[in-house]
Amino acid sequence: MNSSSKGLMERNCLRALLAPALVVFFLASVPYAAPQSAADNYNHKCAVCHGKDGSGNTAQGKKAHIKDVHANMKDSEDDMIKVVTDGKGDDMDSYKGQFTAAQIKDLVDYYRSLGQK
Repeated sequence: MNSSSKGLMERNCLRALLAPALVVFFLASVPYAAPQSAADNYNHKCAVCHGKDGSGNTAQGKKAHIKDVHANMKDSEDDMIKVVTDGKGDDMDSYKGQFTAAQIKDLVDYYRSLGQK
């Protein structure tokens, strides 16, 4: 075996040994975002307008004329899911890109549960 073949073989062996270590290092450096509960997502994204209790009794809620969920349960679950998914005019952003369909349904279920308390 000549010296150039030996050098190539050594470099290939080194790459084969380092590649898995680099993958582990990269994965360890990526922050892990644990899935949030519907209550956590609601409190983080929705409560600023809708209130932690669903009353809409917040500065932003009053400005946007948010209805109290305790008195407003006539909107269907499907209608609420559509509003959370697509947004509502200038008053409410779309959450289509931020939450999965399952998370949006869970948010709506959580919000509706506030009206039953």
